[in-house]
Formats: sequence, C-alpha cells, structure tokens
Amino acid sequence: MAQPATEPAKGSSSTPSPQHTEDAVTSVHPVDEKLHPSRLVPAALQHIAAMYAGVVTPPLIIGQAVGLDLEGRTRLIAASLLIAGVATLLQTLGVKGFVGNRLPFVNAASSAGIAPILAIAETNGDGSQLPAIYGAVMVAGVFCLAVGPFFGRLLRFFPPLVTGVVITLIGVTLMPVPVGWAQGGDKAAADFGSMRNLALAAFTLAVILVIQRFGRGFVKQVALLFGLLIGTLVAIPAGLADFSALKSAPVAALPTPFAFGAPEFQPAAILSLCIVMLVLMTESSAGMLALGEICDRRADAKVITRGLRTDGLATLVGPVFGGFPTSAFAQNVGVVSLTRVRSRYVVAVAGATLLVLGAFPVLGAVVSLVPMPVLGGAGIVLFGSIAVSGIRTLSEAGLEDSSNIILVAVALGAGIIPLAAPTFYAEFPAWAQTVLGSGISAGALVAVTLNLFFHHLGTRSRSTVPALKSS
Repeated sequence: MAQPATEPAKGSSSTPSPQHTEDAVTSVHPVDEKLHPSRLVPAALQHIAAMYAGVVTPPLIIGQAVGLDLEGRTRLIAASLLIAGVATLLQTLGVKGFVGNRLPFVNAASSAGIAPILAIAETNGDGSQLPAIYGAVMVAGVFCLAVGPFFGRLLRFFPPLVTGVVITLIGVTLMPVPVGWAQGGDKAAADFGSMRNLALAAFTLAVILVIQRFGRGFVKQVALLFGLLIGTLVAIPAGLADFSALKSAPVAALPTPFAFGAPEFQPAAILSLCIVMLVLMTESSAGMLALGEICDRRADAKVITRGLRTDGLATLVGPVFGGFPTSAFAQNVGVVSLTRVRSRYVVAVAGATLLVLGAFPVLGAVVSLVPMPVLGGAGIVLFGSIAVSGIRTLSEAGLEDSSNIILVAVALGAGIIPLAAPTFYAEFPAWAQTVLGSGISAGALVAVTLNLFFHHLGTRSRSTVPALKSS
C-alpha cells in the first residue's frame, strides 16, 4: 500500500536541513545585516575617512572667521564630532519609529550653512557673533521639525533646477575661503600671501591630484585626507605647524552648554538660515531616496519624515554644545554605492567613533594642527567639488527650456553679486544685508521665486521642471 501523502518519506525528517537554516540566516535584508568585525571595522573606517574632512570643515572655517583661538576652534571641532556621532546613531538605529530613517545614512554639520553663517558674523560685533549664529541655527532646527512632516508636498518647489543653483553657489561663494587659507589665513600676519605659504598650498593640492591619478580603491577615496596629512608633515620642519593647542586641550571632556554665550535671536539671521534649512532638507530627502534605491529598501514618506526629524533635532540641540546646521553627507551615500556594503550597523559604528572623538578634545586639537596653507590647498578641491555637484544636478534640470536657462542665469547672477561686489548692498537695511549678502540665500530666493513664476503661477502643467531625483 502506498504511504499517505501526509506521511514523511523514509529517511526524511521534520528538522530543517542545513541548507534551509543557511537560507533563513541569509534572508536578513542587507541593510539590517550585522557583519563580522573583520568586515565591519574596515567598512566603518572607510566611512569615517570619507566624512571626517567634511565634519571638521565648518567649525574650522567659522571658528577662524569669528576670531576664535586654537582652544576655541578645538571646542568647535569636538562639538561638531559629538553632534555628528549622535545624529548618525539616531539615523541608523532609530528610536521607536519616531526618529531615524534606519538606513546607512550619515548626518553632520553641513558646509551649505557656512556662507550664510559668515554673513551673520560680519553683521555682528565681537562677542555677539556666535550667539547670533546659534540663535538662528536653533530656530532653523525648530523650523525643520515643524515643516518636516509636510515637506514632501513642498519638494515640487525645490526641483533640480533650484537645488542645482544653490549647490553650485555653495561651492562658488566659498572659494575665497580656501584662497585666503592658502595665503596664510590671517590677513594681519606678516607672511600673509608669502611664497612659502602659497608653495605649501600648491604642494598639498599636487599631492591630492597625484593620489587621485595613480591611487586605487580606498587610497583614492581618501586622497583629501592623505593630502592634509602629507602637507602637515612637510609643514612641521618648515615651522608652519602650531602645537600649542595640544598643550592646552584636555584629554577628555564633554562640550560645555552655551560655552560661547547665550543665543541671540535676530530676525534677519533666522530668515537666512531657515532658507538654508530648506535646501538642507531637500538634500537630505534626495540622499534618502538615493539610499533607498541603492539598498533596495524604498524610502517612503514616513522614512523621509523620520530622517528630517533627526536633522531638525540635531540642528536644534547642536548649538547648545557648539554645533551647526545638520544634514546628510552625500559622500557617504557614494561610499555605500561604491562598496555595496549596505549594513546600517557599519555606519552606526562610524557614528559611535565620531562620538568618541568628540568626547576627547585632544583629538580635535590634532586636527587643528593642520596649517592654514595646507587646508587651503585641500579646500580648493573640497569646495570646487561642491560646485561640480551643483553643475551635475543642473545638467539634469531641463536646460533645453529657455525659461529654465533664464532662471539659472538670473539666480546665479544674484548669487555672485556679493562675491563680485562685496559693498553692493552697503546701503540696504541690516536685515537685507544679512539675507542678500549671502550669495547662497540670495540665489536661493531668486531661484525659488522664478521657479514659482515660470512653472507654477497661472499654469496647470508642472512637468516642465523635473522633480527631485534621488541620484
């Protein structure tokens, strides 16, 4: 008699086979995969190498601009590292569906806020520069928290046509900064613009270019860091490296709340940084969409809302300890795409490392050892690459349409005015000088306004301008 169909065949077992067990183990989504330390640690270090220069750039630039000494700049660097670590951990691990997109997503102080922040600093006297900046940043964080849940509906006002203009202007308007660094950083110094400073900057730039040309894999990815390291080593025997910060920096200490003064809330400064926050939210949304595609885990409206909520919280709380506007780091999206290591726990380890670095100010002091000319040579590459990113975005923005060409031309022109003629707005009210004196803010205002004029007001068709893309 034949065996019943429900009876297992002879020799069979209800216990899963090893192959089935293996399939169950490997069924974990790549984003949620917990890698072995032998793979996890090198992958995390690669993310740190890609992000580190970008994390410390805003505090270095802003600290120098407001006249902080080495100790003050060391504090800013430590605070930026600490906030970046906390924000990245929140994004990757999440908290009960409230914050965090739970993707391999890096958050840190964005270079996009540097130019408007410098404009705020220029319109305030000594002692009130950082308080005015931090007050505006905190309100921008509240603005992000308020607008974040509805931001998906606003994305149509920030197509690649607008974001491309803004990103391009970020790179262009920041270019005088590395040029000043290459000359020595301090205009009052006797050796400002000396051939020794310029030669060191040129050497650093040449090192980066050579590594980019002949380097492979990981070495090529961290060409900027190698340039900074080699340039600094060459500067030491030349007497251009200052080690005084190492002597005064504590080995371990958490940032002191409001160490640079209580925040001041100035309407013009707040408006300027809220505009920047809209741009940063657009960049973060694009980064989440891109990661969703790369990781095969679609970033829907809820994911984007949680991600932007993390941006807002980090931007709101950051100034308490010395942080600045926080957003996505596009270079780390590139690392995920290049390496195909999609585990969010890799980026979480990188965030935890940043947190540890921020808790040890002496490590931030090591970064401040980098001489200004060395930073200038690397800065030309860093800020130039930002402009290139904007140009790449504009190339996808439908420039075959004549109205789009006019929009970009006028917006770029408005953004370059403060750079070409710094005194152009000298007779304007103080609030207007703060908003228009930043090429990024001015260009963004013009781009958004013209986008509304050409593509939204009085027309039913909005297909002329491509929507926000994830690439």
